[in-house]
Amino acid sequence: MNLVLWIIYAVIALTATVFLGLREFHMLQLNGYKTPEHSRWMKKNRKRYILPAVLFIAQFLLIPLQNHDGPAIALLIALCFFNAVIALLNKPGRKFKKPLVYTARMKRMMITFGILAAVFYVLAIINGKTLVQVDTVSGGYEETRWFINALPYIFAGSALYLTPILVPLSNLINKPVEKAVQNWYINDAKRILSECPTLHKVGITGSYGKTSMKFYLDELLNSQYNTLKTPESFNTPMGVTITIRRDLKPTHEYFICEMGARRVHEIKELCGIADPHDGIITSVGPQHLETFGSIENVVNTKFELADHVKAKGGKIYLNGDNELIRKKAHEYPNAVLYGLQEGNHYRATDISVSDRGTEFTVTAPGGETQRFSMKLLGEHNVQNVLGAIAYAHGTGIALDKLTLPVKRIAAVPHRLQLLDKGGNMTFIDDAYNSNPNGCRAALSVLGLFDACRILVTPGMVELGEKQKELNFEFGQEAAKACDHIVLVGKNQTVPIYNGIKDAGYDMDNVFVADSLNEALAHVNAYQTDRKKIVLLENDLPDNY
Repeated sequence: MNLVLWIIYAVIALTATVFLGLREFHMLQLNGYKTPEHSRWMKKNRKRYILPAVLFIAQFLLIPLQNHDGPAIALLIALCFFNAVIALLNKPGRKFKKPLVYTARMKRMMITFGILAAVFYVLAIINGKTLVQVDTVSGGYEETRWFINALPYIFAGSALYLTPILVPLSNLINKPVEKAVQNWYINDAKRILSECPTLHKVGITGSYGKTSMKFYLDELLNSQYNTLKTPESFNTPMGVTITIRRDLKPTHEYFICEMGARRVHEIKELCGIADPHDGIITSVGPQHLETFGSIENVVNTKFELADHVKAKGGKIYLNGDNELIRKKAHEYPNAVLYGLQEGNHYRATDISVSDRGTEFTVTAPGGETQRFSMKLLGEHNVQNVLGAIAYAHGTGIALDKLTLPVKRIAAVPHRLQLLDKGGNMTFIDDAYNSNPNGCRAALSVLGLFDACRILVTPGMVELGEKQKELNFEFGQEAAKACDHIVLVGKNQTVPIYNGIKDAGYDMDNVFVADSLNEALAHVNAYQTDRKKIVLLENDLPDNY
């Protein structure tokens, strides 16, 4: 083996392995460290794995050619070149919307990955002896001919080309360790909660609206009680555990716990940690159908919170306007329904919506009424605020004492958040995780403005078999509400494009961009005599 050549090759291969590994680890993290989800993601993005697979197989062409220096060296150089290309395409430094976070778990997985990759290099060194061939030539002379041993190159290259497999494999290998670590932290969080016997815990879940409900409820309860809420979208077992261990103080009176789920029984798992006394279910709909499998599984999982609360003798507050929720409500005698329709215990009526805010009247059980006004845009926001009012009123806060806190409620970041940039353009930022109901509500809010209404969207995801159908319908609705439409992603937005076209929309007013930056540049350059109101509907994470 030519040692210098192999060292150069090994350095390039190792560098490319590191860069490619970082990219794969990033995608694994965005997929929640869930091997099944990551496998589905790899299947969807299988084109990006064609080149490594081809090169992995191509390496073995060196074996029959290793007795011939010229072809073998040429192939080695070619493989080195491809390694360099892969390294360049996956080099660190690219700006991601949500960059790779080097958590303790991630670091442990990287160590395991490093060990797996090192095995290939150890095998390369073991098989790296220079081979000698003795040939008899005409004239009776013998010459000693040195040739290249392909195995070291194959082992070093395999560490690179098999990286997409080694990354999830390192996650599987570490699974028992990670489970033990998580259990320790969860048990410690349970211990901390047990030491706060007067703390009242409320769980909030729903296919959509749960984060907004959490922020609204915290604003209302905080007017009279000392509250703690799970921050941002900390709605997983470890997110809830971190909040309890890091932020909970003996002085807190209410713990508002957002509970998210992508699979059956994940709400039950969260209830086992937070042990809520009361609960709120904001909605049930076709969200995360890829992992839930069916809408029935979504319903049953969300109502795991209601089952837990029922067993504890607490109250479950339900969005009575949601058809799927209303069908199950009769099973829970402890249910308190809120909504805009008749038959709800807490009902909002006389709703007045403008581009400056919303006003509505709340009627509580017993007939008590109170007029409220808020800065939030849209009738759909009345539902979540009404749910927060209902729960706060149930804790003993009078309706008239809630009018000021309701006025103070601000839009949750990236959820119909009005961003006035000054000049001729205002953004409605609704970029967080769109769903069919949310898209309709956002388009309704956009329609409130007397301006040039522009939609920027990549569409909706994680809707399973209904994804194309629902995005097609979204396109039809967008055609009715928008003056100009910008779609982000040529492949992802085909159903929306078809829906827009089916609605008879002027397709000259549709622009398809490759990226969000290109879309925003187009919007900025778009010429109109009116003020531009730009709705940013969904912003897909990097793994899409």
